[in-house]
Amino acid sequence: MFRRKIYDKLLEWKSESNGKTALLIEGARRIGKSTVAEEFAKNEYETYILIDFAKASKEIRNLFDDISDLNYLFLRLQLHYNTDLHERKSLIIFDEVQLCPSARQAIKALVQDRRYDYIETGSLISIRKNVKDILIPSEERKLIMYPMDYEEFLWAVGDNTTFSLVRKCFEMNQKLGDDVNRRMLRQFRLYMLVGGMPQAVSEYIESNNFKKVDYVKRDILNLYEDDFMKIDPTGRLSLLFDSIPAQLNTNASRYKTSSIIGNESGEKILEFIAELKSSRTVLVSYHVNDPNAGMSNTKDISRFKLFICDTGLFTTLMFKDREFTENDIYSKLLSDKLGANLGYLYENAVAQILAANGNELFYYTMMNEVSKHNYEIDFLLARKNKVCPIEVKSSGYKTHRSLDVFTEKYSSRILNRYLVYTKDFARENDIYCLPVYMVPYL
Repeated sequence: MFRRKIYDKLLEWKSESNGKTALLIEGARRIGKSTVAEEFAKNEYETYILIDFAKASKEIRNLFDDISDLNYLFLRLQLHYNTDLHERKSLIIFDEVQLCPSARQAIKALVQDRRYDYIETGSLISIRKNVKDILIPSEERKLIMYPMDYEEFLWAVGDNTTFSLVRKCFEMNQKLGDDVNRRMLRQFRLYMLVGGMPQAVSEYIESNNFKKVDYVKRDILNLYEDDFMKIDPTGRLSLLFDSIPAQLNTNASRYKTSSIIGNESGEKILEFIAELKSSRTVLVSYHVNDPNAGMSNTKDISRFKLFICDTGLFTTLMFKDREFTENDIYSKLLSDKLGANLGYLYENAVAQILAANGNELFYYTMMNEVSKHNYEIDFLLARKNKVCPIEVKSSGYKTHRSLDVFTEKYSSRILNRYLVYTKDFARENDIYCLPVYMVPYL
């Protein structure tokens, strides 16, 4: 198993909760939820039972339809899984719990019983059919899991020092030097290509072959497509997902759903976006009408951009229209020699990093009254009752007209300004010019 940061959060939950809550690990499929839950069970408990509802028999599922006799329930589980449960020393894992809604509803009674600890893992948790006719337990603490972040990726490939050393340079506002910066950018581009899906990372480590890595990612994307078709058999949800790279590449101020699925009602569009967001395969960035520390209060839910939860999957989706037969595209991307404008790829990488660090995603567009030109701030962070505007570039150019126009309008609201690009760290007046691999420290 790869080292994952969420493990420390599981330890915190076990210590703080002491059986008073169950933990629900929610996230997209194939990001390692089940793996980390079982590893935690093996290391931190005397015994555990893992109930995989994707494989569990009807007999096991039916046990949760009537939980009036918990002694009988626990006896049956111990017999079926040939495992002894010990009071306050055992864990029961409900894997893919969305497939057995009655088991999720049973959490309330199970937690109140206090004999054992409970971890649930699931995808598509909030999709309507998975919560229909059940009472969501208030004893459930939710933890969102994301694909492997850049530091976790470095750990996986055996690099345990680079991330902390670069952090020190960031904190000291210190340059790394051109040679080191080039090496760091190459390493980060490798992460953007492989991504943070554990299967893809494992394939890269084992084979060092981008073609095989790409096949793994295509399999995951096909799995997501199958899920979307189950939610929406018309295929519109799949179309919205597949079109994310193309929509970002147009550099439009919002995702134009009408160009993908026609003129659907606003209510139906919001429903589709809610379902994509609930799948955790997509990150939604909302336009804010009044950029300030309370951006959630002024976001426009009808104006949004969509990103893929994992930039490695995004890279594969960019070239989904062709069969992957050689490593040429990957090698050019890795060496930064692909001719296409890759601003939208870097933008997705930044969105993934910010979301994984617990930030809601917001952006802002404005028009210069003199030139009538539209300018866009790619991301806005709320920090210390102020905002931090971020402009993302796929090159080393330091042009930052959007930041300047934004500052002219909202200077009193700004804490720090950031330009994310591909050159070494620099400070230009009050603008922090950050190489993209320093975004995790914001």
